[in-house]
Amino acid sequence: MNKIKLIYEGKAKKVYETDDPTLAIFEYKDSLTAFNAKKKDSLQGKGRLTNLISATFFELLQSKNIPTHFVKLLDDNHQLVKKLKIIPLEVVVRNVSTGSLCKRLGVREGLNLDPPLVEFYLKNDELGDPLVTEDHIRAFSFASKAQVERMKQLSIKVNEILSEFLLERGIKLVDFKLEFGTDDDGNVYLADEISPDTCRFWDLSSSERLDKDRFRKDLGNVLEAYEEIWRRIRE
Repeated sequence: MNKIKLIYEGKAKKVYETDDPTLAIFEYKDSLTAFNAKKKDSLQGKGRLTNLISATFFELLQSKNIPTHFVKLLDDNHQLVKKLKIIPLEVVVRNVSTGSLCKRLGVREGLNLDPPLVEFYLKNDELGDPLVTEDHIRAFSFASKAQVERMKQLSIKVNEILSEFLLERGIKLVDFKLEFGTDDDGNVYLADEISPDTCRFWDLSSSERLDKDRFRKDLGNVLEAYEEIWRRIRE
């Protein structure tokens, strides 16, 4: 499978057309961004780790009957995926209070959220990916009612699968962002990536951050944290 044409370049990935119109190639970059790309850096080897970690999570989810866009790993920095029409919403699932939730609501960090909190955000960098309600989604036709219900259903199931998997490896899944897309028949698939770029992982014993918060908060050892996640999930 060969790259034919660059379709899109985002903060963390490049997406290429292939000689199969139903498939695309993701190339994971070494770039690091935070705060809607206001903070930027590059870390050699980071793209490899996010690619391998994401592929591992997608393979796990597919084994549990979660429909995903993932087809196969091509090499250390590339994976083959189904080409989808991306729904312009991000779904954030929160198991513990931290980050923007604490700033927005004034709640303290570290509260266990049971049941998990599911939020929708509009995918729009210029607007800062604002939080939206289901009424907003319906009023402005960002997604259909059936798509919203399906995204929520899948997100909750993904949370259950990943939380259990990571807990066995001494990792707390604090929160994470998911994206979804549809094929030509309207079927909803999990898309984008699942990695320390899009999730918060805390060591179960020490609460040490093992994700992009190490970059956001200038904690250092960013690559080492990603390597630790990769080491634990591949064992």
